[in-house]
Amino acid sequence: MDFQLADIFEAGARAIPDRLALAWGGGPTGDGELTYDALDRAANQVARLLTDHGVSAEDRVGVHGYNHASFIVVTLACFKLAAVPINASYRYTATELAYVFADAGVQVVVTEPELGDVVADASALMPHDLESIITFGDELDAAATALDDAPLTVTGRSGDNRYILYTGGTTGMPKGVVWRHEDIFFGALGGDGVPRQGFPALTDPADAGAWASAGNPVRVRMPLCPLIHGGAQWVALTTILSGGTLVLATDRSFDAATAWRLADRFDVELIMVIGDAVARPLLDALPAGHTAFPALRFISSSGAPLSARMRVELTEALGDVRILDRYGASETGGHGRLLEPDGSGRLRLRGDATTAVLDDEGHVISPGSRTVGRLARRGHIPLEYWNDPAKTATTFPIYDGQRWAVPGDLATVESDGTIVVLGRGSIVINSGGEKIFPEEVENVIKAFAPVQDCLVVGLPDDRFGQRVVAVISLRGKSATRPAASAALPSLAPDDLVAELIAHCRQQLAGYKIPKRFVIVDAVERKITGKADYDWARRVATGTLVE
Repeated sequence: MDFQLADIFEAGARAIPDRLALAWGGGPTGDGELTYDALDRAANQVARLLTDHGVSAEDRVGVHGYNHASFIVVTLACFKLAAVPINASYRYTATELAYVFADAGVQVVVTEPELGDVVADASALMPHDLESIITFGDELDAAATALDDAPLTVTGRSGDNRYILYTGGTTGMPKGVVWRHEDIFFGALGGDGVPRQGFPALTDPADAGAWASAGNPVRVRMPLCPLIHGGAQWVALTTILSGGTLVLATDRSFDAATAWRLADRFDVELIMVIGDAVARPLLDALPAGHTAFPALRFISSSGAPLSARMRVELTEALGDVRILDRYGASETGGHGRLLEPDGSGRLRLRGDATTAVLDDEGHVISPGSRTVGRLARRGHIPLEYWNDPAKTATTFPIYDGQRWAVPGDLATVESDGTIVVLGRGSIVINSGGEKIFPEEVENVIKAFAPVQDCLVVGLPDDRFGQRVVAVISLRGKSATRPAASAALPSLAPDDLVAELIAHCRQQLAGYKIPKRFVIVDAVERKITGKADYDWARRVATGTLVE
């Protein structure tokens, strides 16, 4: 049986043609809606346009744009052709774009009108020029709507078609994670259903129409992060493939007021955020005197965990809304949901049967052994990293005939089977031989009321090898914020340092407590919401004045 993403979408569109598939609002595109039938026909037209530009099965197509309906249409059009959409950040420079497009072997790019110049500059830097640059908006719409919107006849579709997601990780250059359609569908796009809510897995592609017609119990979803982010793509595709309604806020930068307006208008049931970086402004913009959003059932975080304080504030403000922290990676799909914070600052999750912690020899670590190993997943996992066999061998090893995805998170297993995630091995700080996990320290610091956001890094130290430094931003009304005349970034004032250290000592061993606290106006994160440790290290290094 073949589970190909376009086949599944088309079966749903035939079964529920008049159901609302996609709605959007804000930004230059204004508000709009597409039914499943209209979305399917629009994707057919764009698929024919891509064919006219030479795109065929397994060709890679750069998708370089903001959140809007056409991003989804182009993505579905690629799936219809058995082609591969390649996500590329709209923040990338020409050099960064050239790297991604050259690495992926992209020949055709769909971009924004205002980003056409940077794509052209990227083309000039590549070993081969791009063959076509198509722009979203009037050019794409005019060219596509002139074409036939009837179903296409395409050879080469199968569950083995490739889906490639370029990661925006915390370290290194972006890497293309290669999934089969069937594996991404079951590993990250909802193909396994929600059995505990009565929504079964799709076991036969011939039943895809009826499956979508029944609909995922969480039908209306709104991801508040860029569609170039894997988490947002996965929420979007999960929604559309399972017969739901995807709601997009299309402002060029995040506008919390737009998000609440759309949540109210379309009865959004799930809002996806990226940790506190999105949840904080969303909560701060909650309409005064609101009586609640009766349809809203879940706030889900992906890409970065919510702080314990933020979870409490969201619950207090939104009542019965459930707070979900999802843990996973581009290389694994979902490991599961994080458990409620226990005050330790460490992330804890209850994995499923596909999740384990492995030692260096690939053996599954026994619960309660206190052994530190690597968090891993088996089953529906990626094939490889694109063009990187060495990294593939490290991240997707085979132990005793079993393939695993092991992206590098260190973890232990408690006696009751709870997995405690310690952090990414590549960013662990070594101070005097003690291993310090930045995420643990960050979570403790972010629980301190005046702190808005935080990143923790290790800087060179003559005595201990590395010292722990925290880069923090403060909430706007904090009494401990430096005077307006103070230059930022700057070292935190002594009274704030004393309060921070006292707070940290309640939960952290002394060697984990930062030796310096650097204050910035805003902690910078990557567009995906992930930590930008290179930026934090540069900022922290710039304040080292003995």
